Amino acid sequence: MQMRVGIIGSGIGALASAIELTKLGLEVTVFEANDVIGGKIVEQRIGNFRFDMGPSVFTEPHLVQELLLALDPQQTFPYHQLDESCRYFFNDGQQVNIPIHKEQVAHTLASSLGEDSAKSLGFLHQMDANYKAIYPVFIQISLHRWRHLIGFPLLKALRRIFKYGLHLTMNKQNRQFFKNPKTIQIFDRLATYNGSSPYLAPAMLNIISQLEFNEGPALPVGGMVQITRRAQQLAQQFGVKFHTNERVLEILHQHNNITGLKTTNANYDFDLVVSNMDIHYTYEQLLPTVKAPGFLLKQEKSSSAVVFYWGVNRSFDQLGVHNIFFASDYQAEFKAIFETKTLHPDPTVYIHISSKVETADAPAGKENWFVMVNAPINVGQDWDSEIQLLRKRILSKLTKQLNVEIEDCIECEQINEPRLIDARYSGKQGSIYGNASNNAFSAFLRHPNFSKKIKGLYFAGVTVHPGGGIPLAINSAKIVARCVQEDYPSLRK
Repeated sequence: MQMRVGIIGSGIGALASAIELTKLGLEVTVFEANDVIGGKIVEQRIGNFRFDMGPSVFTEPHLVQELLLALDPQQTFPYHQLDESCRYFFNDGQQVNIPIHKEQVAHTLASSLGEDSAKSLGFLHQMDANYKAIYPVFIQISLHRWRHLIGFPLLKALRRIFKYGLHLTMNKQNRQFFKNPKTIQIFDRLATYNGSSPYLAPAMLNIISQLEFNEGPALPVGGMVQITRRAQQLAQQFGVKFHTNERVLEILHQHNNITGLKTTNANYDFDLVVSNMDIHYTYEQLLPTVKAPGFLLKQEKSSSAVVFYWGVNRSFDQLGVHNIFFASDYQAEFKAIFETKTLHPDPTVYIHISSKVETADAPAGKENWFVMVNAPINVGQDWDSEIQLLRKRILSKLTKQLNVEIEDCIECEQINEPRLIDARYSGKQGSIYGNASNNAFSAFLRHPNFSKKIKGLYFAGVTVHPGGGIPLAINSAKIVARCVQEDYPSLRK
């Protein structure tokens, strides 16, 4: 008889887990509380515009391709490889478009920001080497099972230990390599990719620049939603069952063994359970009788976001797919997010415009703007008034920078914010990535991909090891599959 697996949630970590476990011959059922599969990677049409509602940055597309190939060797995953990483706008009026590939990036930093080209290239080479050394140790395997760690990859990573800047924050390391505050700000921004502050996050996270600048971002043909849509279609093709509008209420277990799931519709028997739900809520809501790992769950939570989805009635040649309008005082903005839990009066504004390459996402001559500001988690702020004020500040900032009255360009609008992120996606207090990485030991302070107390219980997604973002969520599913094979030797191939 096939072992049966129940998966909670349907984000990319859940869908990747479904595919990986189906590949092992298990019978998989996925439960989604909302009416559509995909977690945060879903789309919505507002008026004549299409929007990806969640993640907008797509790196390491080969991971999605490999995921699909795991079940079907005929699968392909078409995407656009972008020729620039981002366009940066500063309050003094300067604009810098950063291309991809080390040499071009170093040249642009020298010509536009006065950096030493050789030193910039050296930094990018170092981050490339760091990334390749750390990837098989910190991202592809569990940090919580010694058998995963022992071997040549660990020795290779340890040989570079003095290259990681273990005693530095991201900002301090960036200040060692670059002299222009604008350049430092560009590299510091990468901390936001997992909801952290560059003034607190360890320098190790500067390896993100390998994906952002050396390899560069991509965009799936059809938008970000194709990542989860294709994964769901393939999983269904190979027998995975999906239940939408069915919330899991409790993870059932007896004598420290998984027995099933209780949902709003019924009780189900399962041999294994994988939770893709925020790890905080997994314990608080679904495991009421199990003592939670308090030390891990009490770590500072990642940032949240306020997003305006604007259908804009004209096109802007000076904008690309990814655009950043920086705050003048970046450190003050992060202090507001993480210390006072407020929105800074001069926020950094990110605009994603998929219609720049996916022209069907907006009518001809118009654009779909995904306008995001990093925000604190919800601790009871008056969000209605805060968001109204934020909207005015964003419009003022963009109007000044683009020399167009942006308010007059908006045809349609929808808003997402911390309370809605909590309610719809079960991100505790609106946190997007679970715990922040505002700690030198953050890599070791994420929950394992398996339960040490309940046999048959596993965890995937952005709130557990190895961390936030689509690539890491996919890797979490691979780790889950490996742990399952180790725990149930009959499944080994």
